[in-house]
Amino acid sequence: MKVLLNDGMDEEGVAQFEEAGIKTDSEKRNLEDLVNQIGEFDALIVRSATDVTKEIIEAGAKGSLKIIGRAGVGYDNINVDSATYNGIIVKNAPYGNTNATAELALLLMLSVSRKLPQAHYLLKNSIWQKKSFQGIELFNKTLGIIGCGRVGQRLSELVRGFDMNVIGYDNNLKLVKELFPDSRINYVEMGELLAKSDFISIHASGNNGVIRAEEFSQMKPSAYLINASRGLNVDEKALYEALATGKIAGAGLDVYADEPRNEKDRFSSKLAEFDNVVLSPHLGASTKEAQRKTSTEIVRVVTDYLLYGDFKNAVNVGETVEAEKKQIYPLFICHRDITGAFAK
Repeated sequence: MKVLLNDGMDEEGVAQFEEAGIKTDSEKRNLEDLVNQIGEFDALIVRSATDVTKEIIEAGAKGSLKIIGRAGVGYDNINVDSATYNGIIVKNAPYGNTNATAELALLLMLSVSRKLPQAHYLLKNSIWQKKSFQGIELFNKTLGIIGCGRVGQRLSELVRGFDMNVIGYDNNLKLVKELFPDSRINYVEMGELLAKSDFISIHASGNNGVIRAEEFSQMKPSAYLINASRGLNVDEKALYEALATGKIAGAGLDVYADEPRNEKDRFSSKLAEFDNVVLSPHLGASTKEAQRKTSTEIVRVVTDYLLYGDFKNAVNVGETVEAEKKQIYPLFICHRDITGAFAK
């Protein structure tokens, strides 16, 4: 069996594939090469840099491709509908970067509230300035978390030392309470969260526009918005207007609606105009620890499918018949009970 690691992988993950007897190829391929060659591989593993299009998936389905793995949480760059239609499993690795993303959200909160990047920039240019950098403390403030899954829960734990009051909203609250019964988050409705929070940190999945003009109108003028989830979770035009008119105090962003695919590509955003905005280039999972844990997790779930037919971490098929919630058609295979029957 062969796996294409189109966006690279941590050495430990590659070694695990080799131990399982699965060959790996880490050569980066463009769209044309992927379409022409993907059928040679049993699995394709990507991060965020590769768009796995319908064209790629259909080409793979004609060959040996059985599974697509996303080394991370989000799989927006994979055409899941096409994969499902073509009988290809899609799996992700949602646990490896939980702490790294939560820590980055906390860092953005501290950076934007104390204006550290701006002060650092001036000092690097030999300018000593203090008066314009008066900030606020996190101590005893209210943190509102939108999306109370793994990352949101971890962030709630990280701010314990700041004595922050943590409130949260999740549109699947029943499941959240089942998964995290000992959470320290006080769950409230979205309107209450927007009105009470000094910091609002988004950790919701999907790209459904969580914060738009209507939500900004309900926030405190002293509030800071943090987004380390998905770029499209925030309406950037509405955010620009909120910052320009003083509807909120500032923002810390790690993700954007339009992100460069390659490091040499130019990044452009009108939000960079504001001194009360801190920007980082999608660094949520960019730690050595997260890269290692994410790599080993995706290797495990892809290997388990290739070798044992295990569906754990699949995003387009249930792990059990009950989870599918679809009409089931049993397939019976009758054969003579002799060695080699299946092989033939």
